[in-house]
Amino acid sequence: MKNIVLVVMDGIGKSKTGLGDAVTLANTPVLDKLLATCPHTYIKAHGTAVGLPSDEDMGNSEVGHNALGCGQVYSQGAKLVEEAIESGEIFRSSAWTSLKDNCLASNGTMHFIGLLSDGNVHSNIAHLIALCKGAKNDGIKTVRIHTLLDGRDVPATSALVYIDQLETALKELNDSTFDARIASGGGRMTITMDRYFANWEMVKKGFYTHVYGEGTAFSSATEAVEKFRADNPGIIDQDLPAFVVAENGAPIGAMKDGDSVILFNFRGDRAIELSMAFDNAEFDGFDRGDMPKVMYAGMLQYDGDLALPKRFLVEPPKIKNTLSEFCVNHGISSYAVSETQKYGHVTYFWNGNRSEKFSDTLETWEEIESDKVSFDQRPWMKSAEVTDAVIKAIESGKYQFIRCNYPNGDMVGHTGSLEATIIGVEAVDLALQRLLPVIDKTDSILVITADHGNADEMLEMNKKGKVAVRTAHSLNAVPFIIYNADVEMEEGEFGLSNVAGTVAKLMGLEPHASWDKAMIK
Repeated sequence: MKNIVLVVMDGIGKSKTGLGDAVTLANTPVLDKLLATCPHTYIKAHGTAVGLPSDEDMGNSEVGHNALGCGQVYSQGAKLVEEAIESGEIFRSSAWTSLKDNCLASNGTMHFIGLLSDGNVHSNIAHLIALCKGAKNDGIKTVRIHTLLDGRDVPATSALVYIDQLETALKELNDSTFDARIASGGGRMTITMDRYFANWEMVKKGFYTHVYGEGTAFSSATEAVEKFRADNPGIIDQDLPAFVVAENGAPIGAMKDGDSVILFNFRGDRAIELSMAFDNAEFDGFDRGDMPKVMYAGMLQYDGDLALPKRFLVEPPKIKNTLSEFCVNHGISSYAVSETQKYGHVTYFWNGNRSEKFSDTLETWEEIESDKVSFDQRPWMKSAEVTDAVIKAIESGKYQFIRCNYPNGDMVGHTGSLEATIIGVEAVDLALQRLLPVIDKTDSILVITADHGNADEMLEMNKKGKVAVRTAHSLNAVPFIIYNADVEMEEGEFGLSNVAGTVAKLMGLEPHASWDKAMIK
């Protein structure tokens, strides 16, 4: 059996329009040669192919790596939440019942924290509005909303569209018995939504904004956004500073004993740290101050192995029969590596939302610490160090299956800088150039794909017909390439869930019966 090396070029898809296509604009001689000479196809990495509600929904790294790692399509994120809302199950859950009763017993406030957009990657504004309606129906009198502004999974300066949409919905709900208002907010890359413990100060800033009402005060969220834009020309939503809404000199949404708090994001990676701050009695990420006694829940359980958070509104998918488990059952040693920004994707998400290994003996994980700078400043990121680690793993002869993720196309793409993203894509191509001689020397098989598009669509036409910066993922297909294997591709339409079965066949093994069809004959 030949050893398999699988490379995930995060955020690198195939453009349909050519508009802001950093992948094509980049100098990528290695990728170009592989596409010209190797068995390959393009596969779906969004929408129904990764368990999301419709093909209008962008894929993301979490659901993408779930599908890559388990060979099946599970209902994910937004779809899970929508099903729970439509059935009413979300309002019958033990978590909702506990938080509702907590508010009613103390005449407390129900607080909702989350990303305010319809990007359907971390959250959906429709879910928030449904929760506000549910709170009113259950007799809760006061709701306060702490809005994290997007500009990453939706147009870069669209915050006021979503603020207006929410304000309109709240106006229809509010009456003499119910008072729901936006209380605080800020850009998602400025406060609260850090991931992989890269920047606790960012989480602390959000925590103090939401919990204590600390921050620059305005009369409304709209005023805050308009003022920040006037003071910082060219700023995009994800980078807006923190703000609070105040009345008579006091924040309207500071939390107090007896309140309940729900993080309505459904995606896990950027929800874990805030959940730890609210949920963990022995928390030491930062000084939480004289924290009020509140009851906390997440939209989903963001980490099942850590039981985080303890309370959650919607049950996550029960992912079984992952490729890692398959390898362990066949005695195959595996190695996974990425830098911090995507380390959880080649481990936790790849293993079916599981923090622990299936086998400490047969699975090895390595994290390369990411730089703590804006990725447009260092678009090469840690591609060289990740490549060093992969080469060392290949040459060690210890592993039959090696996987890695190069985050450049996604993380640099999210900054909106086309020039920097081109460099990021070129850094990945250089990494592939370094891998090929080692693949040849060891007679291994190299498999190259991506988890979703991003760098392939850095610009878009806005509603006014003008070209605008795009920072969101694309709906484009992604490449799937096999190097150094004499195989023939099957015909048909495939998605990320078809990769696991293909890897198994390349190993000379019969794919698991539950997996989607392999892409090779």
